[in-house]
Amino acid sequence: MDVATIVGIVAGAGLILYSIGTGAGGFAVFVNIPSLGITIGGMISATLIHFSLPQFLGIFSIIKKTLIAKIPSSSELVQQMVNFAAINRRDGALALEQEISKIEDSFFVKGLQMLIDGSNAESIRDIMEMEIQCLQERHSTGKKILEFMGAAAPAFGMIGTLIGLVQMLCDMSDPNSIGSGMATALLTTFYGAFAANLLFIPLAGKLGIYSKAESTAMEMIIEGICAIAEGENPTTVREKLHVFVSENSREEVKANI
Repeated sequence: MDVATIVGIVAGAGLILYSIGTGAGGFAVFVNIPSLGITIGGMISATLIHFSLPQFLGIFSIIKKTLIAKIPSSSELVQQMVNFAAINRRDGALALEQEISKIEDSFFVKGLQMLIDGSNAESIRDIMEMEIQCLQERHSTGKKILEFMGAAAPAFGMIGTLIGLVQMLCDMSDPNSIGSGMATALLTTFYGAFAANLLFIPLAGKLGIYSKAESTAMEMIIEGICAIAEGENPTTVREKLHVFVSENSREEVKANI
């Protein structure tokens, strides 16, 4: 689980709620159901117009992905590939079958199974690179949805503010009600800015970071499995995978052969 995302959301929401609670009027002043309906309802409606229903419903699994990321570390991948290369050279590819049960990553399992089944490096690379491409397209769509929602929420907040101002200006008979009417009108802008800047835009950025990290890990898996399929020795496999790691970090992920 990504602790930083949870801490960021909780801390950000907590600070804002604390500021509201200690200010004049307390929480009651910031609760307005019609304003909330315009902001959130309008944002959802615009998102449904811009994207298909399956794409919109997929946003929940995308948000879950930003909270629960299962990306293997570089050191773990290097060590596993070096071990598999050693097993392959000593006992053959069929000996790797017992290692599959120890791997949780379905992409890794698929590549290793293709290796065990006798697929050559070129076939393995072609199929697994298609998997990466499809993954990147799904993540790209999810990122676009979150970014669109981050742009739509403040826009509908402004629309709600304009509606409130028009309604207020149509009835100026009671000067005492102007202040409260203005406050109510501005609430929709607050709701939109809150949702966009604390949730949707940061989550879109986090998804982009995770997508890149996951794609890199998958590319490491492809290179490692293809190197093993070509009969490379463990040292060569290790050096190939070190290309994906910065020079300063290579000693930290140096696998023992």
